[in-house]
Amino acid sequence: GGYPEVAELHVRFDAFMDAKSAEIGARGPLSPVNRARAEVLRQCREKAAWEPGLFSLSVPTGGGKTLSSLAWALEHARQHGRGRIIYVVPYTSIIEQTADVFRTALGDNAVIEHHSNLEPAQETPQSRVAAENWDAPLVVTTGVQFWESLFAARTSRARKLHNIVNSVIVLDEAQTLPAEFLLPIVDVMRDLQANYGVSFLLCTATQPALEERRSFDWHFKGLAGVREIIDDPGALHATLKRVELQVPEDLRTPVTWEVLADEIAEEHAVLCIVNRRDDAQELFQLLAAESRVHLSALMCGKHRSETIQQVKHTLAAGEPIHVVSTQLVEAGVDLDFPAVFRALAGLDSVAQAAGRCNREGKRERGRVVVFVPPRPAPAGLLRMAEDGGRQSLEERAPDPLAPERFRAYFQAMYWKQGPRLDRHGILDLLDHKQELKIRFRTAAERFRLIPDVQLPVVVRYHNEALLKELWERKQRGWEPDRLLRRQLQRFIVTVPRYVHQQLAAAGHIAEWHPGVWVQEDPRMYDPELGLRTEQPEVYEPADLIG
Repeated sequence: GGYPEVAELHVRFDAFMDAKSAEIGARGPLSPVNRARAEVLRQCREKAAWEPGLFSLSVPTGGGKTLSSLAWALEHARQHGRGRIIYVVPYTSIIEQTADVFRTALGDNAVIEHHSNLEPAQETPQSRVAAENWDAPLVVTTGVQFWESLFAARTSRARKLHNIVNSVIVLDEAQTLPAEFLLPIVDVMRDLQANYGVSFLLCTATQPALEERRSFDWHFKGLAGVREIIDDPGALHATLKRVELQVPEDLRTPVTWEVLADEIAEEHAVLCIVNRRDDAQELFQLLAAESRVHLSALMCGKHRSETIQQVKHTLAAGEPIHVVSTQLVEAGVDLDFPAVFRALAGLDSVAQAAGRCNREGKRERGRVVVFVPPRPAPAGLLRMAEDGGRQSLEERAPDPLAPERFRAYFQAMYWKQGPRLDRHGILDLLDHKQELKIRFRTAAERFRLIPDVQLPVVVRYHNEALLKELWERKQRGWEPDRLLRRQLQRFIVTVPRYVHQQLAAAGHIAEWHPGVWVQEDPRMYDPELGLRTEQPEVYEPADLIG
């Protein structure tokens, strides 16, 4: 209750965009990048009138995708009488930023952001009321939350379903749909679009290949009738091409962190993106203390946001800066570096990294340098993506990141998966004669986007007042209420279950409320590196999807 209607949001958004373009126009003639962004926005608004269904928006990173896709969604909702927009982002780390962008445009009361971290595992009547219902006109949530809700056995998640009917759903970075769940996800998308009045917008710089496919032993129905909003994605890519990609002659021999650290030290301002949290820490330790910055999901949301702001100030001031980060900067973070180094990874990850380089087109061309890291990506999907990226780059195409390169890359990726696109046999469990609501619990159990469940820890990071309130509630035997849970969201780090168990066994964390674990030992949170887990991790969970 108490939320503005979509029509009201539409008015606010137009006013915001008019002010924004007036401000850019006042600075003199439009740069090619800003001209391209204005054109993307115009096409989004114009094509929102098209009949509801499935749409794609192929815009290179830095093309103003976030606001343009929102413009499309608001206009589409208004013209077709849809009451809600659900904006699905791939990582928890970019929920905050996306929601902040939307609040700036639409006002604080228009947006609900919904993470997965602090949902009470054991539902109680109080916590059920506190669960997010997705009842605001604009909901920003993660892929994990969204897809798990659709396959959920839990009431709080299932109750969201009625709020999905007749809504407009934007899937940001659609290429991050997890390959092993692609069949059930695409199946549910078709069902929602055909029978529940839902329009989908697949938003990505690198369109995944989701059309129908057959081979002798499997059939991928895919998504038919997806309409592209951009008239000429190839031309738009060429206009927005702002980087030169430097690929090593030899993509099979790794460099050492020491050699890489020396190369980084020669740059004035550089971002280096690696595949694992422990890689980030290792490389960070080798860099000069005065200019180094570390970013990973072992830092809580508040810490990451503050660090990113600090990085922006340093870049704007033209001071030396050497940032080492995991993939979390590859989506939604609008940093702009003259040079970016990227550990070999999937072609889509390389393109995302390139989107953090010369973003505003201020220089003729930025430099993106691919390197082979000391250790390959973790086994599984990430390793497969890395191998696919290597194969694609070894073909030495004149423009390795052109749109047509991605088609081939994703086709190879999905084709290799074949029947594994429904690795957990979920489709067999979902009987189409049944209502969407009655999906079976076994399907819900099997549909866990992040295997080896990630568990949240509330860390100590300039949040004494909140922790004091949480502690006082514990003393009185009161559950933390919805507001407190929401405020704590910014101070959460998720870790794999085995790390969680080790921290608990060592007394570093304690369970203050059912499912709410809090960092006890103040030394366990490092002001630069975030939560100390003190043992190597198997993978960076954010890579998978969270």
